[in-house]
Amino acid sequence: MRSLSDTIERLAAFRARRDVQIPAAADDRLRDFPEFGSNPGSLRARIYVPTSLTKDAPLVVVLHGCTQTASAYDHGSGWSQLAEREGFALLFPEQQRVNNPNLCFNWFVPGDIRRDGGEALSIGQMIGAVVATYRLDRSRIFVTGLSAGGAMASAMLATYPELFAGGAIIAGLPYGGASTVLEAFDRMRGHGGPDERELRSLLRNASRHHGPWPRLSVWHGMADRTVAPSNAEAIVGQWRDVHGLAESPNFSTMVDGCARRVWLDADGREAIEEYLIAGMGHGTPLSTRGADALGASAPFMLERGISSTLQIARFWGLTLAQNERAHPAPRLSTSAAIEFSNAESASSIAATPTVIAGAPLDDQSSASPPHAAGGVKKIIEGALRAAGLIS
Repeated sequence: MRSLSDTIERLAAFRARRDVQIPAAADDRLRDFPEFGSNPGSLRARIYVPTSLTKDAPLVVVLHGCTQTASAYDHGSGWSQLAEREGFALLFPEQQRVNNPNLCFNWFVPGDIRRDGGEALSIGQMIGAVVATYRLDRSRIFVTGLSAGGAMASAMLATYPELFAGGAIIAGLPYGGASTVLEAFDRMRGHGGPDERELRSLLRNASRHHGPWPRLSVWHGMADRTVAPSNAEAIVGQWRDVHGLAESPNFSTMVDGCARRVWLDADGREAIEEYLIAGMGHGTPLSTRGADALGASAPFMLERGISSTLQIARFWGLTLAQNERAHPAPRLSTSAAIEFSNAESASSIAATPTVIAGAPLDDQSSASPPHAAGGVKKIIEGALRAAGLIS
């Protein structure tokens, strides 16, 4: 755990960092999907449906990072470009400022990352409604996200594993490691938190699911000073357990100059892949030039000569290029489709912790007030006010 003075110093730096905004996309390719359920997390749903969409097409759920909008993340990452080319649908849940002033998904607020509650349920309801409306393939639903969106992707994969054939976490954190703003700061920096055995237990206890489990792609910059690269190792360790995989990868290779490690399941299929990008800071790695060009550079959207969007889609088996890898994503049975209730109990929603202000991940956070002695609490609240995060 970091010292109180260290935490206050980080809080005091928020105001300047909050002003770093992702520019609005010049061409918003997304449209609203307004009706999808009770929406206890008060999120906005945006979608992209390619002109070539057919019945039983796949669905990719994309979760933006802090300070970003859905359209800005799409513009930077190039997901709608690829979806138009390959014929799959996209769902972009979008955070609202009423929930989090910095547009971060509340990845460590307990009421927002549990099954059948908060933001997690809102995203689940969106998925169910989009799949039904466009008659998409329930066995080919995938989720990815950056930073706070990556941490929320961890939460979705943990709480609704039967829903997803695969996931991808970029500069994110493992599921269940933090439940307060102070814990979130520490976990982002790689300090404290549950050990590997506890993380495995948190994942297994997040649902009643016993397999099959989603395939996972993990990406992290080795020079990331916002979310420590050790979080990538924690994510892989959390998911190796449920897949029954050894600690060491089965093989390593180079893709577009970047190291890729792969763990194979008992049938020889690629269950987990990990990219640790040398010299890269906090953001989504892009290739905006050349044959594999997708997206556009922006804050937290980083030109590195490798398109994580394209490589993730290839790992999931969503592209038709002749040089695809030999092991496509396993298809889940349609019985794995999940039904989302529109009637959560009022008590469970009321129990969701109150959002204070911003959110960690890109150094912005929201959570319930820390449970501390009165004097310490007043000091922290004073620091938050000085940083402009609460009034």
